[in-house]
Amino acid sequence: MSDPLTDLGEILASLDVTVRPDPYVFAVVDAGSPVVGDAHAVIVEDEGVTVVVTATRARDHVVADVPAFAWLALTVHSSLEATGLTAVVSAALADAGISCNVLAGYHHDHLLVPWAERHRAVAVLRALRPPA
Repeated sequence: MSDPLTDLGEILASLDVTVRPDPYVFAVVDAGSPVVGDAHAVIVEDEGVTVVVTATRARDHVVADVPAFAWLALTVHSSLEATGLTAVVSAALADAGISCNVLAGYHHDHLLVPWAERHRAVAVLRALRPPA
């Protein structure tokens, strides 16, 4: 993989989005819950352990009706020290009336948007690329 990008203009020029095929949900579980091992993200907070799991897996372990989200990955390799990408992406989605929850991985940033808005969110994000 190439070196991570730090320049916002270069990041936006290289920006693309992929969508995972399954819906995901957020749930708060006990630290020892078997669903933790299947989580695609785990956040330990003072109030409990938040997991992001597929909706199918959540139905096996979580007894709550929770909203479904689409998992979008920004496939540009941006540096963890890059400035502005999260602000630009979240502002564009907010301007379109689409909520988003952001997670950063080492190689890519990830967004969870309402399942019903996933296609529109991808279009909004791809529109951030400057014309070729």
